[in-house]
Amino acid sequence: MAENAAAAAPHPLKIIAGADSFGAELKDALVSHLRSLNIDVEDLGTSDYYSIGAEVGRRVSSSDSSDTTTRGLVACGTGVGVAIFANKNPGVFATTCLTPADALNTRSINNCNVLAVSGMSTSKESAVEILDTWLKTPFKAPCPASGFKPWEENLSCFLDKSMIEMPLIGKNDKLDNDSSGSTCSICCLVKNRELNPVEMIPGGSMKIVRESPTSAIVRFKAGSVEPAHHHTFGHDLVVLEGKKSVWNLTKGERFDLTVGDYLFTPAGDVHRVKYYEETEFFIKWDGHWDMFFDEDLETAKKAVGKETA
Repeated sequence: MAENAAAAAPHPLKIIAGADSFGAELKDALVSHLRSLNIDVEDLGTSDYYSIGAEVGRRVSSSDSSDTTTRGLVACGTGVGVAIFANKNPGVFATTCLTPADALNTRSINNCNVLAVSGMSTSKESAVEILDTWLKTPFKAPCPASGFKPWEENLSCFLDKSMIEMPLIGKNDKLDNDSSGSTCSICCLVKNRELNPVEMIPGGSMKIVRESPTSAIVRFKAGSVEPAHHHTFGHDLVVLEGKKSVWNLTKGERFDLTVGDYLFTPAGDVHRVKYYEETEFFIKWDGHWDMFFDEDLETAKKAVGKETA
C-alpha cells in the first residue's frame, strides 16, 4: 500500500492535517494510517472548523517546494465546513468525500489536493478506504464519472485547461471603490474607521467590526508592550501592517509576525506581545471580550528586553 500511495505523486508526499472537535478522532485515526504508510504528516491539531480549515488550506496554498508534493487532510462534523474555508485559499481544491467513489472522482476531475472527511457520518474503516483511494488516484484517472474508461481527448484537454484557469479566478478582481487598488477585504473594511483607545494597554486602540463571533481591527503604536495575559476564548489574528512578536508562555513558544502572518492562540494560554513598528491586525474570537493580566507592565517590559537584547 505504501508503494502504491507514493507512486501516485511525482515527488515525496507531505500531508498537512487538522480538525475541529467533531472530526478530531477520525483525523487522528487517519494521521496514524498515513504515518504507517511512511508518509510525512504535519498535524496541526484541533481548532474551530473555520480556523483549522483555513490554516490547512493556507499551508497547502503557500507550499512552493519543488521536491515535495503537499496536500491537506481536514475533518469536522460534516466535512463541509472545513472544506469551505480551506477553499478560501488560491490553488486549493478541497472536496468533502463520503465514499471512495467521491475520492476517485474528485482526484480525477478536480485534482483535489485537500481531502475533507466527516467525523459524524464516516467510520474509521470507511475513512481509511476513502483516504487510500484519494492517495492512489492520479489526476485524469478513469473514474465513475468517466464510466471507468480513459477520458475522451476533448474532455482530457478541458481538464488540463481547468487546472490553469481555475487558480486565476478572482485573482485579478479589483474593488471599484478602492482607489489604492487593494483587494484585501479586511484592509478595505477598516478604511476611514476611527479606532478607540484600549484603556487596559497604553498605545493600543480597537474598533469592533462584527459581533458574535466578534471581530475587530486593533492598532498598536511602535514600542508598545502587552503584559502577559490570557482570555477565556481562543482567538485568531492576521497582521495587516507592521511587525510584532508573541511569546506564548504556556507553551514556551515565540512567534515573530509581520504583514500577512496568521496566529491562533488557544483559550487560557498566557501570552506576552511586543510591537516593533506601528502595527495593525485583524482579530476574531467567540464570546464576550475579557482579558486577565498575569503580570504588570514593568515586569513585561523587562522580560521583553531580555528576550530581544
